[in-house]
Amino acid sequence: MMGFEHIDSTNAADVGGKGVHLGELSRIDGIRVPDGFCVTTDAFQRVVAGMPSIDAQLDLLARVEPDDHAAIRTLSADIRRVIEGVAIPDDLVAAIGASLDRLGERVSCAVRSSATAEDLPTASFAGQQDSYLNITGLAEILRHVRRCWASLFTERAVTYRRRNGFDDRKVRMAVVVQRMVFPDAAGILFTADPVTSNRKIATVEAGWGLGEALVSGLVAGDVYTVRDDRVVSAAVADKPRSVRATPGGGTRDEPVEARLRTQPALTDEQVVGLVRLGRRIEAYYGRPQDIEWCLAGGDFHIVQSRPITTLFPVPETGDEENHLYVSVGHQQMMTDAMKPLGLSVWRLTTLRPMYEAGGRLFVDVAPDLATPAGRARLLGTLGKDDPLIRDALQSVLDRGDFIRSLPDEDSGSAPAGGPPALIEPDPALVTELIRQNQESVATLRREIEHLSGPALFDFVLADLAELKRILFYPRGIQAIMTGMAATSWLNENLEAWLGEKNAADALTQSVPGNVTSEMGLALLDVADTIRPHAGVVTFLQRVVDEGREGDGFLDELAGLTGGPEARDAIRGYLDTYGMRCPGEIDITRTRWSENPAVLVPTLLGNIRNFEPGAGKRHFEQGLQASQRKEEDLLTRLRALPGGEEKAEETKRMIDRVRTFAGYREYPKYGMINRYFAYKQALLREADRLVRSGVLRERDDIFFLQFQELREVARTGAVDAGLIRERREAFRSYEALTPPRILTSEGEALNGRYRRDDAPPGALTGLPVSAGTVEGRARVVTDMARADLVAGDILVTAYTDPSWTPLFVTVAGLVTEVGGLMTHGAVIAREYGLPAVVGVAQATRLIRDGQRIRVHGTDGYIELLD
Repeated sequence: MMGFEHIDSTNAADVGGKGVHLGELSRIDGIRVPDGFCVTTDAFQRVVAGMPSIDAQLDLLARVEPDDHAAIRTLSADIRRVIEGVAIPDDLVAAIGASLDRLGERVSCAVRSSATAEDLPTASFAGQQDSYLNITGLAEILRHVRRCWASLFTERAVTYRRRNGFDDRKVRMAVVVQRMVFPDAAGILFTADPVTSNRKIATVEAGWGLGEALVSGLVAGDVYTVRDDRVVSAAVADKPRSVRATPGGGTRDEPVEARLRTQPALTDEQVVGLVRLGRRIEAYYGRPQDIEWCLAGGDFHIVQSRPITTLFPVPETGDEENHLYVSVGHQQMMTDAMKPLGLSVWRLTTLRPMYEAGGRLFVDVAPDLATPAGRARLLGTLGKDDPLIRDALQSVLDRGDFIRSLPDEDSGSAPAGGPPALIEPDPALVTELIRQNQESVATLRREIEHLSGPALFDFVLADLAELKRILFYPRGIQAIMTGMAATSWLNENLEAWLGEKNAADALTQSVPGNVTSEMGLALLDVADTIRPHAGVVTFLQRVVDEGREGDGFLDELAGLTGGPEARDAIRGYLDTYGMRCPGEIDITRTRWSENPAVLVPTLLGNIRNFEPGAGKRHFEQGLQASQRKEEDLLTRLRALPGGEEKAEETKRMIDRVRTFAGYREYPKYGMINRYFAYKQALLREADRLVRSGVLRERDDIFFLQFQELREVARTGAVDAGLIRERREAFRSYEALTPPRILTSEGEALNGRYRRDDAPPGALTGLPVSAGTVEGRARVVTDMARADLVAGDILVTAYTDPSWTPLFVTVAGLVTEVGGLMTHGAVIAREYGLPAVVGVAQATRLIRDGQRIRVHGTDGYIELLD
């Protein structure tokens, strides 16, 4: 047994999450915690160890798939029955009895489970195990201790652990036995707004009697919001029922007196006082808290506090200024969490300062929004590419008190950032830019090959400067901006002159030199090499069925008829595109060259869905469609007043688009080539550090920032604890969804489309590739698991260049994240796929297999069944 007074943060393994929190809460000055003790995990282990049948049942449970609810329900029920019937050893009974006597004669207690994987910073496990109230007498306490032990294996608890990566065998159960408080009112306090995530706003829920009435959903409570020691809103609920303790033990729900049903459970003064207590608890733990409280005799008692695990973290700045952060991931089509090495290399690549939170990067745009010119420039740029970001920013600006307002430095000058100067269409310029990029990458690969230790890191830092020079080379930027500006010109003017919406979409099909779209068509050529060899196709299907990983299957191809040709074709593809992968801006992500098996399902889909020569036909068909559209537009323009001039200017813009649009994809392709070269060299260095005993595993380097890894290579010393902490933090970050906009107060904003032109029930988004298509929705979250047939509509969270091989099969595209000029939008236009991006919760609102209609011109999706 351990009394609360003996428990602190070092005892998590002894008393579980709830027990540790109660012990620590009891140490905070001014916080009242009802007295109690914990039956430790050692007691649980000792009892379970005396039940041999549990091992066999846990073995069976470990083999059950997380989504096999029936099997989990049956096996967990069997385990609970055994635990609830176990005999507790006499000495343990005596120890519990002695601790109970110290609380007082015939004391009523709350008996609560406290698992070692509960109330953690990364997973709250709230409500996953059981609690029992108003329990009296040793025999009943013991019975409910067993019930708490057994609740470790409720179906919901087992399922929750599986989803959060916790091993059933490694979770232990302690039990909290705590003096009951018989409150007049009780409820929950969130020290951050659970809806908006704003850390400056606290929310209090209150009802009559015990808090279980609110927790169980029996009644809705009063809701108060507090900011700066002031109640800013109060919603008093009708509270017809409450949960009260019964004289003989246990609880019951009973009706509330009529005069109290609509009376506030707390005064404003009490609400503010409670929030002050909550802020004290929050300061102790260093993060927002979800707090259970009781009000008895005019005093607040705290019966539990746990971290709010669903809040997205706020970047640390060390100042009290207001900051407004825009998500980098939403711009780069990579909203997944990144490991520390990936975050640090990306920051070394970019020009703007970036802030890290939740494994993602953000840019503070508050300074840009402070002046009229900066505000107009930023909203214009972001609004054109992603209306949701613009809307979220505008909603903050409209408040008038978050972003300070400054005058432009020179109010008499023209606003900066006007239309870019367009250059003439010169294919030789694009050829030269690509040649320079290729030569630079070849030099990098040659010079980095044999470097190690500090010399390697010095070289990479110097080469990152070369990478930035290429990425931001003025002539290259001018070529890209010319293509983008010409696209905008065509869309705006052709809609005004001819009523053609998004006319440039058809004109950008099969533009020359787009390395990303060429990648998708090149995999069709690989399929052509393999298709005639049935034995190779069968072998590759087995690779998929067996869940094979890595590149070992390529060597096995040599013994099959047609195998050497298939192997060479795949390796040739990897020589050109093997540095790509989903989430490729994170240098730590596994590349196709490191795991070619990930491409096999797409390759088999190409073999199944297409005839020989499909790659060349696809490009030629797009080219012809573009040429027909150009001829049609120019003919119609010439028939207008002033038509010859309009047609000539339009032709110049079309030529600019077709000359420069494809190059837009190349700088990133070159960057990812460099990243892969860096990664290969850093992994060789990791192997050296593992051999010398500095690191335990080669992927330890992924959890160090670049400069930290450089220091490890120099000193031969590493903080293993830091690596463990970052691995755990990364796992928690993976479960978070980053907002488009985040304020320094923690408020998460995603914006909304302010339009009414879509049919009722339609899902709205941003139109990025014109046309309308109807088909079967395939909701895909992992490219390697995509099972597509021709005519399907791909629905996913986001697409980066690595998804392009799937685009050749599908007839349309829907994503949750995206903008007008992001890679998925560009390739959708080039392939002629109707596409709508930025569709909130598309992967949840659209069912896999559902028939949908995508309106890529107008930006909405109809659900047809």
